Amino acid sequence: MTPVTIIGGGLGGLMLARVLHVQGIPSTIYESEASPEARTQGGQLDIHTYYGQLALADAGLTEQFRAIIHEGGAASRVLAQDGTVLLDEPDDGKDTRPEVLRGDLRRILRESLPEGTIQWGKKLASVTALGQGKHELTFTDGTHVISDILIGADGAWSKVRPLLTDVKPAYTGTTYVETYLYDVDARHPATAAAVGDGGMFSLSPGKGISAHREAGAVLHTYVQLSCPEDWADSVDFTNPTAVKALVAAKFEGWAPELTALITDGETAPVSRKIYALPDNHRWDRVPGVTLIGDAAHLMPPAGEGANLAMFDAAELAKAIAAYPDDTEAAFTAYETAMFPRTHQEAIDAQEVMDLCIGDRAPFGLMEFFTQIEAEA
Repeated sequence: MTPVTIIGGGLGGLMLARVLHVQGIPSTIYESEASPEARTQGGQLDIHTYYGQLALADAGLTEQFRAIIHEGGAASRVLAQDGTVLLDEPDDGKDTRPEVLRGDLRRILRESLPEGTIQWGKKLASVTALGQGKHELTFTDGTHVISDILIGADGAWSKVRPLLTDVKPAYTGTTYVETYLYDVDARHPATAAAVGDGGMFSLSPGKGISAHREAGAVLHTYVQLSCPEDWADSVDFTNPTAVKALVAAKFEGWAPELTALITDGETAPVSRKIYALPDNHRWDRVPGVTLIGDAAHLMPPAGEGANLAMFDAAELAKAIAAYPDDTEAAFTAYETAMFPRTHQEAIDAQEVMDLCIGDRAPFGLMEFFTQIEAEA
């Protein structure tokens, strides 16, 4: 079988390489990061039975996945601005949406691959179509690779995507500001109690404070702001004290145990502008190349991104295995199923964003959580 070339070593790229390996198909991942420890790997993810857990089963990694679950982390609560608990749903232990750290999940996928599968420090500079489904990849270190089967798993600003479409992500109108608190039960007990065991959401139209308890007594906070795209560019994020004061001022009058998630932050605040591709994003078939994950269907964060990336990867790997001598048939089968699936998920993700900081916040989100609980 012709080796598969994968650009990007995130969850999607790793899952693709793993399921291909299970199917006996070789692959190489080209990852821009210098090493697995080059940066922090993001926060906690809820892995769903209908996407992420199915992919992990295809990868033969269900046991390893269950070993990294943050027990109790699937609890959810909604708080009013004064700290009053409006909704409190404990983790029911059913494992329909268990929480794991992205870094742990990435590690078990990485460790499941044959040595040498991942080429670190390979940042893609350009891709050139050579015809007949072949592509020349040029990396910033000056090296070149020719691919016969190319998969873009390289995220929001994919360098592979322009081979298929000229559509680019657009700003959604929302920016997150990210902070952390550590050893919270001992050092920040009031805030730890307010957040509880899992996710906490204190929301209003146009802004909100959301936090999640992670393993090891860590609180990971995302402040959500409706603001112009250039707002973060106008703020000096090299001055953490000033940034925390500026952001906290937007929540004047809110309970101190909530604003402490901002003012007491123990890491420098980081801004994250939220971008998305059109919810109906798709492309015409181009020989030798396709996309998975955010490269294919970037959408607002609503709990599905990592799940969809892994499910895309597993489904694509199985399609390649099902059509070992016809890559185009494999890609067509994968895309035919992926496009409508992710179209609906993108619509749902935008609706969840609106529930968080739209006109009905926080009550729309409360209704959403109640519905999920009823369906579980």
